[in-house]
Amino acid sequence: MIQVTLKGGVIKEFEAGVTAADVAKSLGAGLYKAACAAKVNGVTVDLRTPLQEDCELAILTFDDADGKKTFWHTASHILAQAVMRLYPQTKFTIGPAVDNGFYYDFDVEKPFTQEDLEKIEKEMAAIVKSGIEIERFVLDVPAAKELMKNQPYKLELIEKHASEGGPISFYKQGDFTDLCAGPHLMSVAPVKAVKLIQCTGAYWHGDSSLPMLCRVYGTAFPKASELQGYLDMMEEAKKRDHRKLGRELDLFDIYEEGPGFPFFFPKGMVLRNTLESFWRELHKAHGYEEIRTPLILSEELWHRSGHWDHYKDNMYTTKIDEKDYAIKPMNCPGGMLVYKRKLHSYRDLPERMAELGIVHRHELSGALHGLMRVRCFTQDDAHIFMTPDQTEEEVLGVIHLIDSIYKVFGFEYFLELSTRPEDSMGTGEQWEMATNALRNALEKNGKPYTINEGDGAFYGPKIDFHLRDSIGRTWQCGTIQLDFQMPERFDLTYTGSDGEKHRPVMIHRTAFGSIERFIGILTEHYAGAFPLWLAPVQIKVLPITDDHIAFAEQVMEQLKGAGLRVEMDSRNEKVGYRVREAQLQKIPYMLVIGDKEVEADSVAVRSRRDGDQGVMKVNDFMAMAVKEVADKVK
Repeated sequence: MIQVTLKGGVIKEFEAGVTAADVAKSLGAGLYKAACAAKVNGVTVDLRTPLQEDCELAILTFDDADGKKTFWHTASHILAQAVMRLYPQTKFTIGPAVDNGFYYDFDVEKPFTQEDLEKIEKEMAAIVKSGIEIERFVLDVPAAKELMKNQPYKLELIEKHASEGGPISFYKQGDFTDLCAGPHLMSVAPVKAVKLIQCTGAYWHGDSSLPMLCRVYGTAFPKASELQGYLDMMEEAKKRDHRKLGRELDLFDIYEEGPGFPFFFPKGMVLRNTLESFWRELHKAHGYEEIRTPLILSEELWHRSGHWDHYKDNMYTTKIDEKDYAIKPMNCPGGMLVYKRKLHSYRDLPERMAELGIVHRHELSGALHGLMRVRCFTQDDAHIFMTPDQTEEEVLGVIHLIDSIYKVFGFEYFLELSTRPEDSMGTGEQWEMATNALRNALEKNGKPYTINEGDGAFYGPKIDFHLRDSIGRTWQCGTIQLDFQMPERFDLTYTGSDGEKHRPVMIHRTAFGSIERFIGILTEHYAGAFPLWLAPVQIKVLPITDDHIAFAEQVMEQLKGAGLRVEMDSRNEKVGYRVREAQLQKIPYMLVIGDKEVEADSVAVRSRRDGDQGVMKVNDFMAMAVKEVADKVK
């Protein structure tokens, strides 16, 4: 018998060899029906996996992130099966789960059309209706090559597996078999609602010297109502697309002359500078000192930091005076040099240094997406140097700081603890110490969090903040990374109370993540209708006729004197037209001025959000607006 520890610490005994699916069935028919995969000792596995020894087991459903991935991975195989039935000469490659769905890459004579996608979708529905069970089996390399002898891309992958050793796993569903590590659902039946979204081009291995493939994107859900909800959200997301709104509101854009390098226009700079001012005020209040480090530093520095070994493919390099330099992809090494410029005592710590640092990273052109994925951006970095016994308190302090920032924008968020990746620096003992420090801080913080095994930074574990926007999408922004490695590599020290040299512990952290990306997220979150304190133009003054311009100018100067951002629209157009124009530009307040308003030293107030607010004295409106800005009303 083996002991299986379930959710909530419940322990049950089973015969050795029991599968995760059998355990799910024993816990209830509902759970078994909803089960997509399992986690055994923190590792996501197939439900078919036999349990041979005592372990911790979690049954994953579509509500779990890894359950969704398994569901969508199975959907990608259903897509490939449908394509091979309809277009049997196709060469198929790979089909992973991705954010919000899946894709599969195919080598076909001509890309699929929208009509083709509709046919494929119907065939997928027929496959799902058949309820075919999915079987897993393994083969040695010769047998695997024989099975896939007509599929050149699969043969290439088998060769790669052969160099790594071990048997090769396959999944079979009826007339379709694919080389795959899994995990997969037990059958195709749960994939009840499928939608193929689009078809694009993609190079094999992302290499432009290799064949261009046809990539089909799709999504799938257990229920038709869930799929419809997702499609409705996607329609709303199109209206909120920050690239479209950035151009319409004259905030920012990206030109062909600089792919991945954003341009910010005057109004976009007002928005950006307002965000940065808010960031500076908050960090000053929390005991941070601001620094600035160079954009270009010697290649040797990046070898010393470890970035060269783990990140060089994403770095831009140059030669200066016949020496090798790199444009910084991260701010950390510069922060190390700033700390190292002088001697430190334990009494000086913690030392909190913040930087709005511009970084450059080489991203593939196919991955670029507006402000969300760029090649040049500004990280709102901070590095905290501390004694080991200060670690927990400092991590908690950062959690509370980031929480206070997100509350201002009305963001809900969830927390994720990411542990040691395969490609990492340092000893197991250091990683365990660092991971436990973050876990203890999260426990004291009291908010729920999930574990993301193996997704830490190469130098340490991390806590990630995933924001949920106004239409339910999630974005990873803030992060807290604990680092024992860089202080070692840069030989950072402080003098302890014992008079001896000690190694500080270090935190890397961001709140916005990237200023540019955060602005993109905010633009979509608010659909371009920024709250008053952030709006590039806060108030539009609208004199009805030329006779009212003089008073309108007085009002405008008065409001500007109070620190408000005001413009006047005195064009020879009907006032209703100008109000609509201001609404389209998403101006928070419009002040209409006619004869009555001039006589009464007042303005007719119209709110973008609440409509007609009636007539108010200029001073009363000004006081209301100034308070709304100061309170950062959402």
